[in-house]
Amino acid sequence: MNTRETPGPGPRVTMIDIARHAGVSKSTVSLVLQASPLVKAETREKVVASIEQLGYVYNRGAANLRSARSNIVGMVINDLANPFFAELAVGMEHVFHTAGYIPFIANTTENPKRQAEVLRSMSEHDIAGLIICPARGTKPADIESLAGLSVPIVLAMRRLAGRKFSSVTPDNLRGARRATEHLIALGHKRIAFFGGYSDMIAQNDRCGGFQAALIAAGLPIEPDLIIEGPPNRECGLNAVGRVLDRAEPATAALCFNDVVAFGALSGLERRGLTAGRDFALVGFDDVSEARHTNPPLTTVHVDTAALGERAAHQVLRMIHGDTRPEEFVSDVDLVVRASCGAEGGRRQ
Repeated sequence: MNTRETPGPGPRVTMIDIARHAGVSKSTVSLVLQASPLVKAETREKVVASIEQLGYVYNRGAANLRSARSNIVGMVINDLANPFFAELAVGMEHVFHTAGYIPFIANTTENPKRQAEVLRSMSEHDIAGLIICPARGTKPADIESLAGLSVPIVLAMRRLAGRKFSSVTPDNLRGARRATEHLIALGHKRIAFFGGYSDMIAQNDRCGGFQAALIAAGLPIEPDLIIEGPPNRECGLNAVGRVLDRAEPATAALCFNDVVAFGALSGLERRGLTAGRDFALVGFDDVSEARHTNPPLTTVHVDTAALGERAAHQVLRMIHGDTRPEEFVSDVDLVVRASCGAEGGRRQ
């Protein structure tokens, strides 16, 4: 026999009514209304169904006054034109949606001034927390002012020197080293590095891994084979010409990211060359497009969605009182496809 009862017309529906109808405690209903991650998904769905069936109206404004915090979480992304960051944002959004938070996303297009405007606007709206993929040129002081407002902050993909913020990043150095070692094992001795700038920590790590592999193999580091530039297609396209027009052309390249590698594929095609046959090419990130290029791109696989989810969970943990900083570094794999000239379709 079902002991749950639906209150009839009359007085306003209360949390106690919801608790009785859903067969849970009043505190559980309260946690669901506060979007607490402590509630199991099955229980949350049961409570939400009761809320909808009974027509309960939650006074969000009054709740915000009591908690002094909204249910809006800011996601400040440096380059949404890059499919990697779009995939990262999807992972974040999924977690926030499940937890009952509303993500407010902004694209800074690698512009620190634009980023400062976005962060100032978000802080004025009493957001619950922030995930920031810092724009190039971001200084720790640009973020530290927000820390004084007690807003939980997590940095994604790019760490900053100085103050210790919570962060999620892939193992950039190890991934780049493994990719370069793979090219060396295929017999390449003049290997280039395309993209990124030396004032970017991620570029330092990836180019550092590249150089470490060369040194370990007894190969020279040739400065004119390290081509700096914006991490976009145009950089990769132009870099191909620079390393092929040398007296001793490079025979392979590791790219800062897959987008740079896509540009390099175009640069090779314009010269009538094919990646994997005439020139070995490796990317970094393994965005979904990488497996569909011609030829498919060998790349360092980063579990993008999982990193986004990890960043979101870190923010939620901090919102609920655990403010200890956590620096999470995820493992990476090398996915071997045809663009490097080796047997494709496998991970190392």
